[in-house]
Amino acid sequence: MGRGNLEQTAFNLAAGTDEVGRGPLAGDVVAAAVILDPAQPIAGLADSKTLSHARRLQLAATIENEARAFSVARASVEEIDSLNILAASLLAMQRAVEALSLQPEFVYVDGQYCPTWHYRSQAVVGGDGRVAAIAAASILAKVRRDAEMVELDGRYPGYGFARHKGYPTAAHLQALRRLGPCAIHRRSFAPVAALLR
Repeated sequence: MGRGNLEQTAFNLAAGTDEVGRGPLAGDVVAAAVILDPAQPIAGLADSKTLSHARRLQLAATIENEARAFSVARASVEEIDSLNILAASLLAMQRAVEALSLQPEFVYVDGQYCPTWHYRSQAVVGGDGRVAAIAAASILAKVRRDAEMVELDGRYPGYGFARHKGYPTAAHLQALRRLGPCAIHRRSFAPVAALLR
């Protein structure tokens, strides 16, 4: 798959799936799956990390209105801690694909690995910058997870979740040392585990 314009797929019912939230110390890992309409390509799709917050919101609304199917799923903090973050990310993507109202002929998965499932699929490294359906999934997952972290900031004040979304910024690490872990911190991640010894 070449760089440049994001690829539309050769399959009529091809899904793309991606997750957001592998790196944070807190919160669920959230995945989305999207089947785009080949007759209605969406302009401006790109890796969600490269887009402004406002542009992500605009594109998310367009995706939800124009995609043939989309879904959002997750793996919980407890599942991350019991399985490991890679396995939990694959589980979240599997749940997202299985929740689609139309079941795909083929699934493009962002990253190096595909979940263990019955779908014909291909892992695409850097897929959120290469395959349109994966880019769309990355946008939906990031918009959903960011909104949830803003909401959790009100439930667990002092950590700054609305700003850093759970990622290990200096401010988050300082708050974690000051306040200790809260219910949504991942106990298996080293900076959190160190405070529980």
